[in-house]
Amino acid sequence: QVQLVESGGGLVQAGGSLRLSCAASGRTFSSNVMGWFRQAPGGEREFVAAINWIGGDTYYADSAKGRFTISRDKDKNTWYLQMNSLKPEDTAVYYCAARRGGFRRSRWEYDYWGQGTQVTVSS
Repeated sequence: QVQLVESGGGLVQAGGSLRLSCAASGRTFSSNVMGWFRQAPGGEREFVAAINWIGGDTYYADSAKGRFTISRDKDKNTWYLQMNSLKPEDTAVYYCAARRGGFRRSRWEYDYWGQGTQVTVSS
């Protein structure tokens, strides 16, 4: 089993920055792609960004390109989402996730999930 724990959410003004962290424990060697998703009130859980754990290739939703950066620290079994130039529409619960196979955008393709961390961007 793999356990994921997010941290770093909070309240920030529009234009500000936050960095989310996701710490993994357990059988992390079985996970290949680590990602971030978000879910706004009344909305679907949507893909934000992902990173290949071994090679470091990154993938982004259009809404995240140029503003968000995903990275990982293999030694700490942790990956990050640096979010800059935040907008009110970025307000959501952010979830980290991991999957054993190659990159996918669909939430249904991910095997492990964190509990979520709230990000609120005020205008």
